[in-house]
Amino acid sequence: MVTLGIGDMKKLLITGASGFLGWNICRLARDTWHLFGTVYSHQVDIPNVNTIKKIDLTNQSELKGLFEEVRPDAVIHTAAASDPNFCQVNQDASYSINVETSVNLALLCSDYMIPYVYTSTDLVFDGLKAPYRESDPVCPVNVYGEHKAQAEERILKAYPQSTVCRMSLMFGLSGPVAKSFIQPMLLAMKEGRELTLFVDEFRTPLSAGAAVSGLFLALNKLQGIIHLGGKERISRYDFGKLMQRIFKFEIAKIRPCKQEEIHMAAIRPADVSLDSSKAAALGFRPLPLIEELQNIYESL
Repeated sequence: MVTLGIGDMKKLLITGASGFLGWNICRLARDTWHLFGTVYSHQVDIPNVNTIKKIDLTNQSELKGLFEEVRPDAVIHTAAASDPNFCQVNQDASYSINVETSVNLALLCSDYMIPYVYTSTDLVFDGLKAPYRESDPVCPVNVYGEHKAQAEERILKAYPQSTVCRMSLMFGLSGPVAKSFIQPMLLAMKEGRELTLFVDEFRTPLSAGAAVSGLFLALNKLQGIIHLGGKERISRYDFGKLMQRIFKFEIAKIRPCKQEEIHMAAIRPADVSLDSSKAAALGFRPLPLIEELQNIYESL
């Protein structure tokens, strides 16, 4: 069950509303919050959401104008350049959106004295000492992780009342324009194309519903850093095999491989599994993976 807290129809600003996480927040919170969502590269109309189109979040004057127009009671910042390979080869663009924009939003939230939730990533860690707790030192191995770690530090320095949610790998139903990592996998399985998945990359995958629930727990109850990961540590390969079984793709061709076999611009850490016991103490309750995937299968 997704628990969102009582918004009392207060105004919540969601950046990146057309993205996978942003769209799921809008989908699940629109009955309890008066939602305003920013979109930029992908235009989308979301029922019961005031969509603010084509705002450039990297433009500080546009950002200030947005706050003056909306006068939000809280902000959840999901907009990001989130492809590690893109960030690795476009470092200036990554820094602008992932660091500078995130800090500018924190400063505006400080000026308005409203809650600010920043969505970070498990990739702030190097993958050598999992599972990671909030108190573990960050040690990113690629530019994306480095910029998210820099943003975390600067946000909490600029506005200590902010909440930093380190999110694990997320999956779920796709929105109008944004997909999770499972949609290309499902299509390949359905078509019987070979799907190559790592046996030596481990995460704690998190469903969209559980992610949204965790974000609102953090918004209502916490300041500082919190980890939001799924219940189980699993490799990409084993996750794919579990999907094959639940979605009944008998013709699926899943080939195991190691990270070293695939060249990518950004280095990928081996195991960034998150310890989410701090969130669990607040009531965070993601379902087992088999149940989460079964729910998606029954929804299709």
